[in-house]
This record gives sequence, structure tokens and C-alpha cells, in this order.
Amino acid sequence: MSASNGGLPSESEKTFFTTTQMPFPDILNGKVHTQQFLEASKGVVALVDKFGKVFAPIKYDMSGNIEKLTKTYSDNPERYTYLNDMVLHEKEKGGNVATDALLWLRRALHFVYTFFHCIVEDTEKGRKTEDLVPFLKKAYKDVLERYHGWMAQQLFSLLSRMCPTRKDLLLNIALGLENREDFVIRDMTRFLGGLEINIQALSAFYTAHDLESTARV
Repeated sequence: MSASNGGLPSESEKTFFTTTQMPFPDILNGKVHTQQFLEASKGVVALVDKFGKVFAPIKYDMSGNIEKLTKTYSDNPERYTYLNDMVLHEKEKGGNVATDALLWLRRALHFVYTFFHCIVEDTEKGRKTEDLVPFLKKAYKDVLERYHGWMAQQLFSLLSRMCPTRKDLLLNIALGLENREDFVIRDMTRFLGGLEINIQALSAFYTAHDLESTARV
């Protein structure tokens, strides 16, 4: 980090995570700030867009769910300052649009988190594996596979073959500039820390209020 600019990354250190991706919110008494969470989630959609066609279905699904949550939030921003309040109020009314949208958005974010975590862990072990397909398949198996029917699973299997290589993916996150791998992994690690806290908070909230679903799509 550069000391001459107050700790901000210098031009030579900038990556997608420091120029485009908004940080996920801090958790307050188990609550997740709606607007900050949605803005950060939009950043993840933009990030997923850099991965190529393999992530197109997830990008489409995430965008749709963000749009649903944003629409509900705009109905009463003051009341829905936190996602928890939005979901609980909808539950009282017998609805499930926001509840279902947040459920699937969280799962998509968890999938992205697991995929990136595999890359960081692999890097920390000094391996720097170029073929990311095994990491992609692990993330899918750990997070999404149980909720998908046969057709969705086959589609993922087909798309996973188009996963970018480690070099190409990190170059994209480095804004197309060479020799920034250390900065990318550093920023990715920080990003994953904030994302993980939000995923855990929402998972705990859904479990506590019996909002989880095991239905397949």
C-alpha cells in the first residue's frame, strides 16, 4: 500500500476490487444493510461478467434477484433499511418475492465466494493452478448442486468447460494490466472476508426464522 496517498492503492496497484467493487456492509446485531448489500452485489455481477459465458446464467439470475430486492426496498426505504426487516415484514404479509430473491442471491454469492476462496487457497499453497475447472466444480457441488434438477446440473457441466484459465481471469481482474497478480490476490482476499461475513449472517438469519428451502429448480 502506498503511504504517500493515505493508504489508498497507487495506480500500479489498482484492481477491479479497488476501483469498481463496493465493499459488503458490516453486520449490525445480525442485520445486513440493504442498500450497501445490493450495491456490493451489483459489483459482483460486474465481476462475474468478466468471467465469460460460463457464468452467464449466474449473472442473469443474480441481476434478476437484485432487481426484485431493489424494487421492494424502494417501496419503503426507511422501513427496509436492513434486509432482515424487509424479509420479516414480507413473511408477516404472507409473501415470498424478496425472501426467495435474497435466498438465491445469497447462494450465488456463496458460489462465487467458494470459487474465489479455492483460488486464494491454491495460491497461498504456492500451486497457482492454471486450470480452474476443478475449483468451479467444487464450488458448484458444495453450494448449488443440491438445489438444481438434472437439466440445470447438465447445463452447468457443459458451461464449466468454458471456464477461463487462472492467468486470463486474474488479468481481467487486474484491469488488463500485467504483473499485478499479488495485488489481485491481496484485494480478492480482503473482498472475500467481507463477503463471507454477510453470507454467514444471512444464512444464520434464514435458519433462525425457518426460511431456508431445499426445493430444486
